[in-house]
Amino acid sequence: MGEEDEESEFIATPATGKGKARLRKIFEGMDKEELVALLMDLSGRYPEIERGMLEKEQLATGRVDKVVSSLRREIRNITAEPAWHSHWEDEGNLPDYTHVRKQLQALLTNGHADAVLQLGEELWTRGNEQVEQSHDEGDTATAIAECMEIVLAAVPQSSMTPSEQLLWVIDHTLADEYSLLESDGKMLESGAYTQANWREVADILEARLKSIARPASAAFSETYQRNGILNMLLDAFERSGRRQDIIPLLEKEADACRCYGKLVDALFAAGEKEKARQWCVRGFERTVENASGIAAELQVRLREMAEKEKKYDLAAAYRAEDFFVSASRKSYTELRKAAEKARVWPAVRGCVLRYLETGQRPDPSGKEKRSKEWPLPQPEVMRPQNKAEMRYERFPNLNMLIDIAILERRFDDVVALYQELRKTKRWGWDTDKAVAEAVAESHPQIALDIWRAIAESLIGQVKPKAYEEAAIYLRRMCKVYQETRRISDWQNLLIELRRDHKAKRRLMEVLDSLSGKKITG
Repeated sequence: MGEEDEESEFIATPATGKGKARLRKIFEGMDKEELVALLMDLSGRYPEIERGMLEKEQLATGRVDKVVSSLRREIRNITAEPAWHSHWEDEGNLPDYTHVRKQLQALLTNGHADAVLQLGEELWTRGNEQVEQSHDEGDTATAIAECMEIVLAAVPQSSMTPSEQLLWVIDHTLADEYSLLESDGKMLESGAYTQANWREVADILEARLKSIARPASAAFSETYQRNGILNMLLDAFERSGRRQDIIPLLEKEADACRCYGKLVDALFAAGEKEKARQWCVRGFERTVENASGIAAELQVRLREMAEKEKKYDLAAAYRAEDFFVSASRKSYTELRKAAEKARVWPAVRGCVLRYLETGQRPDPSGKEKRSKEWPLPQPEVMRPQNKAEMRYERFPNLNMLIDIAILERRFDDVVALYQELRKTKRWGWDTDKAVAEAVAESHPQIALDIWRAIAESLIGQVKPKAYEEAAIYLRRMCKVYQETRRISDWQNLLIELRRDHKAKRRLMEVLDSLSGKKITG
């Protein structure tokens, strides 16, 4: 390393500990002219040192306009840079916001909050455009967000009134598509703002909401802006002491903003249970066709109301609806718990199993009549059967019947149903694996046959990774052979696999590891 390289390394590396003490001793030994000469020399060779000294002098002498003007140019230049990064090639261009962040902090520290806000607006507008066009992994957005943290900290120190400060945060939060203001919530929760401040904010937000044309439809794209203002207004009502205005506002906006869940929760908290129920039904009817997620949430609330009111048969009816719409082990288990609480599980279980066998729902659905054996009432709301989805349903639903038989440990039925399933066209091994695990003790040969079929299927892929996976099922076979004292059958299986696949060297290595497995019995 040459003399110039050594000097560069010295300048680039911050002195710490003993190094700082040594530098201090050197500087203290210099007179004024020597120090000036040294600083002039360093600033001439290192532009960042010169810039830092000039910026510090400008702030110290009150020439903030110079700093602001320079920083505004830097923000415009850096936000105009393309932001991209290729993970695969490990190259790209990531704009460096380090100096911008430090200068914003310096301005704020020196009491120039309004200047920070002016620059923050510039960074906000141009930074959002840059992030929108960026192709990195969020690095640019993170760097800008770190700068905006300082801008946000400048808001309460600015010359804006408290209500203007709150509105600044609210407006930028509503427009924040890329999470550039991560601490906005903390500021809105600050105790520095009084109820009077929030009342001013509420009045302004209320006027804004009234000025926006009601959406022509309930599509997300048309209600997004209105929902944002509505949520902020609800928060303002809460913080300003205008809680009595929350329910009327939600009732007025329910159909336009689909805020049925918030309205129902507010009504329920206010003790207006019957009104909450009515809005659940109305909201469900208005969303079930094109906003099924909202409708499902409202149906859950109705079920929870039934549970709290100890209407266990109604709660079970909602669980049954869940099962008929989407049969699964979980929905079956939840239905059983609810029906047992209503003391009607045997009758419900029989009807459910017949439904899985025939496809005929026992509850009143559509034009179908309620079965005489069905013991549960009709829920207040029901999802219409989706004809498109029904085309893909097949009955008997053997997979679900097998799952239930496994759950209830009816292993003879598991085997009988599985034999029926084998006659049908199907994809994947999920049910086969579940059956094998369930009946390995009660019907070991069934489990052995399934695991061998899976292992041979994997071996047929002719891939080392598949051989390792096949070994998992071969080991399970080994355990069953061990427990049933059929050691010779296990050994014959290994001999057969070696004979049929002797050309597969990697498979032979896997089989060697299995051959060494100790079997006792």
